[in-house]
Amino acid sequence: MSTNDGHPQVLDGEPTQTGTYLRDTATSVIQNFDPINKIHQHLCAFHFYSHDMTRQVEAHHYCAHKNEEMRQCLIYDSPEKKARLIGLEYIISENLYLTLPDEEKPLWHSHLYEVKSGLLFMPKIPAPIQRRDMETVCKTYGKVFHFWQVDKGHSLPFGIPQLMMAFTRDGQIYDHLVKSCAERMGIDYDEERKGREYITGPEHGIHPLANGGGKGLETRLREVDLNADSTPPSATRVSVV
Repeated sequence: MSTNDGHPQVLDGEPTQTGTYLRDTATSVIQNFDPINKIHQHLCAFHFYSHDMTRQVEAHHYCAHKNEEMRQCLIYDSPEKKARLIGLEYIISENLYLTLPDEEKPLWHSHLYEVKSGLLFMPKIPAPIQRRDMETVCKTYGKVFHFWQVDKGHSLPFGIPQLMMAFTRDGQIYDHLVKSCAERMGIDYDEERKGREYITGPEHGIHPLANGGGKGLETRLREVDLNADSTPPSATRVSVV
């Protein structure tokens, strides 16, 4: 298997053994997977690291509705069977976004440009059906964290979760990423752009604090004193020998 940029995907660890496959098959018959089974939609798009627009990745979203105004999506680096789980995204309506405290709003990005440009699409779904949903998505905001920095060729998810953003205008995304995705996924971005000209964005326009408020935002880990002076009264004490 290769990454979206054509480089071989290398993973640390031994190949999955037959015994593991058999055990997984047995547990899949017995156990409940309702949260995963609610996934109903595959969206393909692109993200960039919120502090560095030169680092851009293709992102395949597998989404489920929590309700009419919120979706939650698992993000993989490809739609293939052996794809790596690299992040997640929450998608909310404009109404919910406007209820967020101001310090929270910059962490969310708008979807207007992604939809209007055709960069956000539903693989294999006929354009007329796609556009019905894109009419809704165009008015939403998303919050994304990636856990696996696949653009660096990492064989494991090193480091801390990274806040990601979406593109907001022409000229930001690398042409080779768009071309590669179009060829593999069978999408005509120019045709989609024309077909979506009528779609409108948030009723109140894109909020000025969205998309990082126009600034780069970098996720960092800070060392602090650990508050462990006393154990909560309800904590269970376990002795390990």
